[in-house]
Amino acid sequence: MPKLILIPLAILLSSTGWGQNTFTAIIKDKEHKHPLVGANVIVEGSSLGASSDQDGLVEIQNIPDGEHVINVSYVGFEESSTNFRFPITQSNPFIIFLHGHAEHGEEVFISATRSSRTIADIPTRVEAISGEELAEKGNMKPGDIRMLLNESTGIQTQQTSATSYNSSIRIQGLDGKYTQILKDGYPLYSGFSGGLSLLQIVPLDLKQVEVIKGASSTLHGGGAIAGLVNLVSKRPADHREISLFLNGTSALGLDASAFYAEQFGNMGTTVFVSYNLGSAYDPAGNGLTAIPEFRRTTINPKLFMSVSDRTSLSLGFNTTLEDRLGGDVKYIDGSGDSTRTYFEENITTRFSSQFGLEHKHSQTSSITVKNSYSYYDRGVVIPGFTFSGIQRASFTEVNYGFTSEGLEFVAGANLWTDNFVQEADDATRVVDYDHYTMGAFIQSTWNASEQLNLETGLRVDKQNEYGNFVLPRLALLVKVNPKLVLRIGGGLGYKTPTVFTEDAERLQFRNVLPIDVTSTKAEESLGTNIDLNFRTPLSDLLTLSINSLLFYTRIDDPLLLSPNTEDSYEFLQPEGTIDTRGVETNIKLGYDHFKLFVGHTFADVKQHYGDQTTSFPLVSKHRLNNVLMYEKHDEIRIGLEAYYFSPQELNNGQTSKEYWILGLMTEKMWEDFSLFLNFENFLDTRQSKFEAIYTGAISNPQFKDIYAPVDGFVINGGLKVKF
Repeated sequence: MPKLILIPLAILLSSTGWGQNTFTAIIKDKEHKHPLVGANVIVEGSSLGASSDQDGLVEIQNIPDGEHVINVSYVGFEESSTNFRFPITQSNPFIIFLHGHAEHGEEVFISATRSSRTIADIPTRVEAISGEELAEKGNMKPGDIRMLLNESTGIQTQQTSATSYNSSIRIQGLDGKYTQILKDGYPLYSGFSGGLSLLQIVPLDLKQVEVIKGASSTLHGGGAIAGLVNLVSKRPADHREISLFLNGTSALGLDASAFYAEQFGNMGTTVFVSYNLGSAYDPAGNGLTAIPEFRRTTINPKLFMSVSDRTSLSLGFNTTLEDRLGGDVKYIDGSGDSTRTYFEENITTRFSSQFGLEHKHSQTSSITVKNSYSYYDRGVVIPGFTFSGIQRASFTEVNYGFTSEGLEFVAGANLWTDNFVQEADDATRVVDYDHYTMGAFIQSTWNASEQLNLETGLRVDKQNEYGNFVLPRLALLVKVNPKLVLRIGGGLGYKTPTVFTEDAERLQFRNVLPIDVTSTKAEESLGTNIDLNFRTPLSDLLTLSINSLLFYTRIDDPLLLSPNTEDSYEFLQPEGTIDTRGVETNIKLGYDHFKLFVGHTFADVKQHYGDQTTSFPLVSKHRLNNVLMYEKHDEIRIGLEAYYFSPQELNNGQTSKEYWILGLMTEKMWEDFSLFLNFENFLDTRQSKFEAIYTGAISNPQFKDIYAPVDGFVINGGLKVKF
């Protein structure tokens, strides 16, 4: 009898064992085929589940027989649900791919490196401002690109004129002349034409902005000592795009623009038109403009054509016309008397063309021809003095590119010409120059293994007045594990001297002597950086990413503008160096629809001449960038921003005040249009609250260094419409 009881019991136990199954799978990113660490895998309708390990492997035991739904989720990716019938006959783990979620952005491809890789796979450290972040910044400052750049760690916009608003870009604390600005890879903003570029480039036709910090000379020449900014224009997509933008400000400013893009079979086009208006604005009540009166028109048409299956070309033309008048408010509105005569007027005409032709020689190789031509006419007028001139510049390049699964390289040659002719009566002070630079380069990117990518570059330049330069460069990408990525890079650079610097711009080029080429040499640099990027999910809804960049750049024999005994200013080149070293740290927390960004920049910039070491003026040693954002994709966006600037050393030996800038941005979106309203600097932080911005009489003001905002609290709002 006991034996009869044991037999069915044994059958029951064995059948129960047979009904308990094990499910194994490897979870990967569909785009890159990388394993996803910490992906959540759950058997629907049960408490059974597990998380993937560092290899993306997950195992769930004790699953009963029958049909079950396996749900796989990972922050930033679309959830996957698949039916499985147990028992499963397959012995190897299933491979489950997850697709990136649309709300978390698409893959970002970088054009500044001439690579087909995404930003995650490039050894060179590149920051990209694109998508919704670009739209947010465009809403807040639609008339120019200053806000796009100034609110990033390691970048500071330095205002060089108290009344005309003129500004330059400082990367990692270095003078703006060491930053190269490109438009779609073309060097359109250098020398004289770089002076007002930050104020005249409208961001609303841009697809993304790419920033490379540190020496980036292989492809773009020696001017990118501190770094480069590449402004990438939109291209026509599969569907026609028509968008209108209208913005008004409490400072009586107006921005109106229209963008059109469409593809017609083998031909496509984009057209961007913008009109920007500013009124004389004096929030401090000191009688001088914090925002000048200006009128600017921008027209940028572009044509794209597929000549054949293998050949494509693009042709673009940019036009900017502006009249900018700052200074005494009473002079501008015509209500002043003989003592209210100070003004600064900038009249600008800018034309440029871009031509690109690409022929795919095979599936893996291509030949590209590029050319741009720029015409820039600007006049700077102040009481009793006029500085005006015409700059003509061109850029031509031919390159050959090869791409395979594990190797990419590009090699080519290019020619820059840069000619400036000053319109002046005093021939002794004419600062004309005629420069050309011939260069050859090669750059390769090699996947040494799944964890290691190596990028090497070499450039050789011949400059007609300053000699020959050999510029090697190296960058290394190490994928330590799926959560931690390391980049190490460095290279050499140089800067061809011109009179168009921040210091000369502050003087409106008055009494600035020409550069003595016979006693001057190019400024040369060495730069290196180490970048650490860590990203991990903390829960189903919470993600953490930390990025830290350690940087060092040294510039030998920098060119300095100094007063002489003849009441003039001349460029001198004493033996010495300028170096910048520091750390940029960015922390990002994402929880559901909330995002918190915290950024800190430490930049220690020193000048070394003989036995004397001093701090480089107008650099905040510590900066904080804090943004809390609530964003529901295509519905609503609310952001609170807080920016801190530590005290800065001034040119007169004094130290500035520290200050905070707070802002609030809002946008409500519908299917075809959106409304936005922003409160910029609502604490009304202004330098005029700390001190007077000038000394002397208002008829002949002597301006102090500008280290804080002068325009204060400004509200802007408007409408965006898409058809």
